[in-house]
Amino acid sequence: MKRLYILPAVALLAAGIFAFQSADSSGKVEQFKKTKHFLSGGNQSGLTGAPGENNCTMCHSGSVLDGSNQNQFTLLDAAFIPVAAYIPGTSYTATLQLANNPAKKGFSSTTLDDGSNSMAGSLVGMGIGGTVDFQNGGMTRDYVSHTSTSNTNAVTLWSWTWNAPATDLGDVTFYIASNVTNDNGAASGDEIYLSEHTISSSVGIEEVKNDISTFTAGYSMEGNSIAVNFTSMIADDMHFNLVDLNGKSVYASNLSKSLIGMNKQMVSLPSEIENGIYAVHFFVGNRAMSASIMVQK
Repeated sequence: MKRLYILPAVALLAAGIFAFQSADSSGKVEQFKKTKHFLSGGNQSGLTGAPGENNCTMCHSGSVLDGSNQNQFTLLDAAFIPVAAYIPGTSYTATLQLANNPAKKGFSSTTLDDGSNSMAGSLVGMGIGGTVDFQNGGMTRDYVSHTSTSNTNAVTLWSWTWNAPATDLGDVTFYIASNVTNDNGAASGDEIYLSEHTISSSVGIEEVKNDISTFTAGYSMEGNSIAVNFTSMIADDMHFNLVDLNGKSVYASNLSKSLIGMNKQMVSLPSEIENGIYAVHFFVGNRAMSASIMVQK
């Protein structure tokens, strides 16, 4: 009787070894990577779509899409005012929210010097912002990503600290890869959005400021909307972001291109926006404008 039990066990073990070796040679390692990444809380380096890097489709079998509208990125100074240029040696708060808010989501980002594609400054994750920072194996690039507790629609805004480089490197670019998942419990059918967000050096601040003038914003009870007025010397894409006093973005919208000359935009707000004081952050291309408003329904 013993022989009857032992022989099947040995046969099963041999079959298992053969199956492992066979699967390994035909993609077992890749399948392991996918499972590991799906169950993780970020911390995957080299997947931002930056120069010399892959993207999230290395683990998720979804499509790569243009994330210029999906990945809504903002860089804020110490007063939580959006900036389009950095001052060397200064710390900034970077924020990212997705245009939609899926049940499951994630992102990874790095910041590189445009001239050399080397790391520009350093990134620090924020516990309150649901982000974690880490480095690649060679410790040549710094990354930030979501965590295991910030990968659902319960978190609407990710934030982290960017410590600008000590010297002026010229333009730097934030490379972002976001994952809008279908929450099917597997690594298939997801949508990967790649985007690049360039921040100018402090050398060009005055030139940028002079492109936009006479910016005002005011709340209108009729229609629950915000009227934005400004004069522009350029025609570029417009982006609206409403931020509460805690620095949290409560509503964002991508608009059409600005006109050269006088511009007036009416932005309707969701009904759930509560009464209170907010900051309006308005962008024309990478030119930032801000104003405080009071919502009083």
